[in-house]
Parts: sequence; structure tokens; C-alpha cells
Amino acid sequence: MLQLSLWKRALIVLICLGAVVFAAPNLFYDRVERHNDALASIEAGQSTPEIEADRALWPDWLPSDLINLGLDLRGGAHLLAEVHVTDVYADRIDALWPEVRDLLRQERATLGGVRRMPSDDPGVLRVTIANTDQLPQALTLVRQLSQPMQTLTGIGQQDLDIHTEGNEIVVSLSEAERLATDDRTMRQSLEIIRRRVDEVGTREPTILRQGADRILIQVPGIGSADELKALIGTTARLTFHPVVGTAGSADAASDPRQLVYPDMENPDLYYILEPTPVVNGEQLTDAQPTFDQNGRPAVSFRFNPAGARAFGLYTAENIGSPFAIVLDGEVVSAPVIQSAIPGGSGIITGRFTVEESTQLAVLLRAGALPAEMTFLEERTIGPELGQDSVDAGKIAAVVAMVLVLLYMGLSYGLFGWIANIALILNVALIFALLSLIGATLTLPGIGGIVLTIGMAVDANVLIFERIREEMRTARGPARAIELGYEKAMSAILDANITTLITAAILFALGSGPVRGFSITLGLGIITSVFSALFVTRLIVVWWFERRRPKTLAL
Repeated sequence: MLQLSLWKRALIVLICLGAVVFAAPNLFYDRVERHNDALASIEAGQSTPEIEADRALWPDWLPSDLINLGLDLRGGAHLLAEVHVTDVYADRIDALWPEVRDLLRQERATLGGVRRMPSDDPGVLRVTIANTDQLPQALTLVRQLSQPMQTLTGIGQQDLDIHTEGNEIVVSLSEAERLATDDRTMRQSLEIIRRRVDEVGTREPTILRQGADRILIQVPGIGSADELKALIGTTARLTFHPVVGTAGSADAASDPRQLVYPDMENPDLYYILEPTPVVNGEQLTDAQPTFDQNGRPAVSFRFNPAGARAFGLYTAENIGSPFAIVLDGEVVSAPVIQSAIPGGSGIITGRFTVEESTQLAVLLRAGALPAEMTFLEERTIGPELGQDSVDAGKIAAVVAMVLVLLYMGLSYGLFGWIANIALILNVALIFALLSLIGATLTLPGIGGIVLTIGMAVDANVLIFERIREEMRTARGPARAIELGYEKAMSAILDANITTLITAAILFALGSGPVRGFSITLGLGIITSVFSALFVTRLIVVWWFERRRPKTLAL
């Protein structure tokens, strides 16, 4: 057991040196963080003397991976949002109406005129035809639009429920399709929120689905909950509608199906719009902040090929007519089409500041939220409170470390101090691994590290006590050390494997802070076993080869 080959010794030394090197940036957290931010700015094409000065705070050739500080350590914003999943039903039905209308108009000679009727439920489409005697034929035609479900939970079911009520054809989403739509809406909302938050460069946000229609959002380092709400709380739904006319009040539409939206710059002016948009924000491929011909902040946009084609055809056929650019229920602008716009690109002007145009571009690039959200809970954790948590965690870790070091040194003498060296390297290993995987450290995570410090010496205690027993049987020091490591190994592995299983269960079933605790605990168990079985043994071997003692002062 005392005979360690050269390659094993070299590997252990390299792992320990690597741990120290990769953990070291966390000792200079602010400097390394500013260096990393400067590198990100330079890669984005931004370079100023201040950015270059920040870059010089840390050498480029040294590792610069850091542990991300969680919300409770860094400060930031916490939101719990409820997604109005039922809003998507109305959008689906509105998009379905042109298909129903065109399908029935093909049989106008038989069916007569086709008309959409008002409905109390926006997720239900009601259609009437002039020749009510042909209602069964019309129902058969409309049922062609219903498609089999493609999800596992909807196998054998249709996506639309189509039937008649009196003289009306009623079209709605089936129950299975509504459940599938709810799931898609939540997944899409999660992804869009994540993209919007990532666009502004925040570190390691926590964005999780909670329950059927709620989303938990925690973003460290952001100024306030209001700032976070401004970033993600708007749907940023961009649509382009034909303009029917203008009015001075919100109830001026002659047809209840028409949309009446206020002008963003003049709240006393309302536009009456066709309900079906020409193109929408889902067909956008890019949006960037820019300036118009008058030097005012604006946002340029570009459509995908399908959107560009639809936009080009509409503008070519409606030269001289106004069309409205609508953002979240307000008309940003309503220019008159002067000529065809075949390129699929344009510009949005309005009363924007530079910050507002930049934020709008971020929202449009990230995509539109599929439904409105209501914020049920919001909290802002200030950086001062986060710093208090960091300081408390440091004090706890230092006190735990000092007490453990003193106990081991007083209980086992030289061997205790060898274990202390391994314990310090063990902490370096934990921080190095957390930095390399980009883990987020929270206050419970610090608790896991403190617990690991106490547990890390358990393996050494088992080994040293076993060596003591072997020394009492009058065996020589070399044989006692060899048997101590050999016979203690099974107990060490059994104890740590069971704890590792517990950490894995906490990670699989827990969320947020519980996961942070399980990650640090699990990594601490692995590194403590490595430091006890390999690092302390290597140091003991070096000491024994150098001194060749006749007895062991344990």
C-alpha cells in the first residue's frame, strides 16, 4: 500500500496543482469578473479605454472560470408569474377563421354567404351560412380542417371539436388539444423568457416551471424586480394590420370583429383595423436598434422568406393605403404605403429613447410571449443583504475549518496535520470543480461546503484509528500504515456512497436551493474520498520514505 508508482504520484500532484490553479480566481472575484465582462464586450465589438483597463486586471493566460453567486448571495430579483394559457385559444381560433371562410366560399353557390358570429367565449368560432338547409354539407366541409393529434397523450383524438348548435357551426379546440396547447405555451414561454434574460448578459438565472401555469424567475445581479418585469413582462407582440379608418374613441368600430387600438404617440387618436394581420412578429428574423432619417432612435427589422413574401405582396397590392404597425395593442405608426417593399425589411419609429429602442429590439429578437402573464409575487434582494450572506458564509466556513484543523492536529499529531493539508486541498478541489462546471453557489450551497469540511476528516479518522489498532498488535510502522489504509477503505466507501446516494436523490427531486446544497455536498463527498485515500497517503509515503521511523506518534 505504501508503494505508489511514479505515474500515480505525478497524477495526484497534477490534480492538486490544477485544483489550486482553477480555484484561485475565486479569491480575486471582482477583478476576474470585470476581466470576463470586458472580454465579452470586446467579442461583441465594443472596445473603450475603460473596457481595456478592466481586461488588464487579470492575465488572459490564467484560468478565469468563476463560481456564479446565487440570488441570496449576489442580490437580484425574484418573480413568480402566472401565464394566461387560455389566451392562446383565441389566437388559434382567429387564425382558423380565414381557413373556414375560404373553404366554405368555394361552395358559395350551394351554401350561400358565410358570416362569423359573435361569441361570448373568445376560444370558440361560430359561423353561419345563408342556406341553412345545407348546414350538414357545410359541417362536413369544415370537419376536413380537424387533424389527428400528434402527441402521446392525444393519440386517437382530433385537435378540433366541430359541431352544430341551432343554425351555427361551432368550432373549438378539443380538450386534448387544449392540454397540449397549454404545455406548448408553457415551454415556449420558458424558452422566450430565458432568451430575453440571456440577451442582457445576466449570470445563471433560475427559470423554472412551477405547477400547471406558473413560472419562477430568479435573476442574480439585476437591479430590481421592476427592471426584470420591464424586460420580460411585456409580450412584445408585433403585428401589421390593414387600416379601415380612424376615430376619436375606443368604441367607434362599426363591426364588433374589428380591432380598435390607440395611437402610441397620440392617445386621443384610435385606429380601426382589420382583425387578421398581414404578417406578425413570429416571422421576424432580426431586430436591431438604429436611428431614423431625423436622427431619432428607432428599431429596424427583417422578416423570414415567408414573411417577406407576404409583406411584399400586400404592399404591392395596396399602394396608397395605410397600414398599422401594432405593438402590444398600441399603434406604433401607421404609414401610407408608397411603393412595394419586396425586401422584407423595415423600420419602426416612435417616441423612443435609446434605451427603449434597445430593449424593444431585445424583446423582438427573443420572440413574442405566446400569452400574457400576471406577476403573483415579486421580491428584490439588495446587494447589501447578499453581501451579509456572503460574509456570514465566510465566517461559518472559516470557523468550521479552524476548529477541524485544531482538532485533527491535537488528536493525531503529525498525521493530523497531514490530514489538514489534504483538507485544504479538498476545499480547493470543490471550488475548482464548481468553477469548471459553472455552478451557482447559494447560501445552502455554502452550508453544503461547511458540512463537507466536517465530513472530510471522517475518512482520515477511520484510517488513523485503524493504524493505531495495528500498532498495538506490535506490527511495524510500514505494515501498520498499509493495513490501516487497506482495512478502512470498505468502511469509508460504504459511508460515503450512502451519503452520495442521498445527495443524488436531493438533486433529482429538489429544486433551487436544495439542488445547490446537493451539488456541493455530492462534489464534497467525491473530493474528500480522493483526498483521504490518495492525497494523505502520498504525503505519508513521502514522509515515511524520508524518515523511516521506528514508531508512529499517533
